[in-house]
Amino acid sequence: MPQGGNDPNKVDVVVLDAGHGGKDPGNLGTGRYKTTEKHVALNVTKLVGKYIQEAFPDVKVVYTRDDDTFVELRERCEIANRNKADIFISVHCNANDNHAPHGSETYVMGLHKTEANMRVAQKENEAILLEDGHGLRYDGYDPNDPESMIALSLRQNAYLDHSLLFSALVQRQFKDRVGRPDRGVKQAGFLVISYTTMPAVLIELGFLTNDKEEEFLQSEQGQDYMASAIYRAFKQYKAQVEGVDVDMTPRPAEPDCTQVAMPVVTTAEGVRFKVQIVTASKRVPVKPSNFNGLEGVEEHQGAGLFKYTVGNEPSLAGARELQARCRAKGYDGAFIVAFRDGERIDLQEAVKLAEGR
Repeated sequence: MPQGGNDPNKVDVVVLDAGHGGKDPGNLGTGRYKTTEKHVALNVTKLVGKYIQEAFPDVKVVYTRDDDTFVELRERCEIANRNKADIFISVHCNANDNHAPHGSETYVMGLHKTEANMRVAQKENEAILLEDGHGLRYDGYDPNDPESMIALSLRQNAYLDHSLLFSALVQRQFKDRVGRPDRGVKQAGFLVISYTTMPAVLIELGFLTNDKEEEFLQSEQGQDYMASAIYRAFKQYKAQVEGVDVDMTPRPAEPDCTQVAMPVVTTAEGVRFKVQIVTASKRVPVKPSNFNGLEGVEEHQGAGLFKYTVGNEPSLAGARELQARCRAKGYDGAFIVAFRDGERIDLQEAVKLAEGR
């Protein structure tokens, strides 16, 4: 559960991080607009903050930067930690040597499932090369060393559940409300969300190296649409974490492409995988009619919250199939959790146990 603010059941402090800035322009557009990532990220981030403050006057909104200045990656994390943020949202724009890729994607911390994910993280992490003495402040991290990336990815495990939940909500808003191609929720090792002590996500709004997407992202309308989508995801996330108006009626089923890729493995003895479908601050009677007919729903308590899961799968592959069925019933924020001998454990740890590592 998030550790920010004073009440573990509240989302009262949000830190918004506009990527890059100052001497670090970030990715650059290749079309006629010559768009700069740092400017798009700042505009969208400030709009997100504006919408949150208008809708939730009691929520504290903190910016890591609100102008064109360079802020070190570790300092961005420390700003969030000092303010005891309940969630950290970092906004960026993507790029690719191939101008065809387009669409939005949201990252949480974790092991890179593909080379493409690793390259995105390496590109964003290169900002530390502009910082003096970065080797000491980042535990010797080298953005060009794959081993450094693997070590980095082990951070943030305690907050992965909520990070994945918020990421899924962001991607659905981009897809359903803005009509952006959905590249899904992914995992990779980003410095800017690795040293935070709360749920954290990194959003790639789109590719500045794609002419049509650059045209959309540099426009006032495009930036407003993307900011509005992130705000709506925040509103949904806040309601779900706080248990306010928990809607037990799932959305109509839609094709899903936001699943985080996981290896197909069989578990070690004592390890079981379940799918978490609802988190609420108020108890929901465990009966199929309250969960759209899902049988075998279990209740788990922690940090003042009630968490509801289904399944008791001996393999991660089986849990993925169950997750797909839950999402088909409208629980689009459903995510996989792992238990060992009845105790909740980190999903990546469960995968390692299953693989005998």
